[in-house]
Amino acid sequence: MSWLRWLLLFAPVAIGLEHLAPERHLLIFAAAALAILPLAGLLGHATEQLAARTGEGVGGLLNATFGNAAELIIALAALRQGLYEVVKASLAGSIVGNILLVLGAAMFAGGLRHKEQQFNAPGARSQATMLTLAAIALILPAAYRLLVGATGLGSVSVWISIVLLLVYAANLFFSLVTHRSLFVGSGGEEEPAHEGGGTVGRAILLLLASTAAIAWMSEILVGALEPAALELGLSDAFVGVFLVAILGNAAEHATAVTAALKNRMELSLSIAIGSSVQVALFVSPLLVLMSYALGPSPMDLAFSGGLTLIVLLAVLITGQVAGDGRSDWLKGVQLLAVYVILALVFFFAPAPSS
Repeated sequence: MSWLRWLLLFAPVAIGLEHLAPERHLLIFAAAALAILPLAGLLGHATEQLAARTGEGVGGLLNATFGNAAELIIALAALRQGLYEVVKASLAGSIVGNILLVLGAAMFAGGLRHKEQQFNAPGARSQATMLTLAAIALILPAAYRLLVGATGLGSVSVWISIVLLLVYAANLFFSLVTHRSLFVGSGGEEEPAHEGGGTVGRAILLLLASTAAIAWMSEILVGALEPAALELGLSDAFVGVFLVAILGNAAEHATAVTAALKNRMELSLSIAIGSSVQVALFVSPLLVLMSYALGPSPMDLAFSGGLTLIVLLAVLITGQVAGDGRSDWLKGVQLLAVYVILALVFFFAPAPSS
């Protein structure tokens, strides 16, 4: 992890380029992207310290929440600039990236060190059902736009957003209060809590500092995103679904893989699937509602057909993989293979014309 922190040097580079060479969009994008990676790692490290003092369910929620801070900050920066297609692509990419890339990498890495890992199957199935609900909530507005048109789509999106927020609150109450036992590790070894009186205080300070730095880098990143995509000959969809989403998921990725290597697959699953549930049921509807105050115009929940399809496919295979309460390296390969296939399809999609 220490080598990753050397990438923090790209933060002043990105700031300098933005002021001294604002026309070098590709360099600015690359420098900001590289700076976000170690910042997200620091954010993930701080949340892991806090999670070590809680159970797997609460720990996974902490990691998912603060891990999604980078995703939310990047999306808010794009929202203020009216880049709604980039916002939607990054949200879909975050959902897909967490349950295919992050969970796949965790299962693969954990499976190489431990022949088979166990987790609580009922809890995993409960979270997978929430993902299915989220897929339905994304498919129906897209179908509405296709069949009816844009008339009334804003109102439909607002009411669906309110329903999703209420369901997310109910999911938190279910997993943290009434059915907390479903989300307690069944096969992993609990990580001992870190000793030291200042650990929590330092972790909170690190959270605040890294979140503020990510916000700054995200503003720079989003400002250079579209011109950089044109220079690279990449579609906005590929940049949003894969590049931006991978940067936003860096904290979850590092923490989930580390937990799997320590045979804490329950925590890895809680981070990966819990993060996707949070993006789908909390972050996405929250951005729709916030667009009325921050965006140049309201944003709807009607994702493009390609984005809804990849979310649906990712949810389907995740439900298959996570339903039996066990994981191994082959399951990780299967999830990673689906992610690579999706990336190839979007990579070869027609790039925007200049």
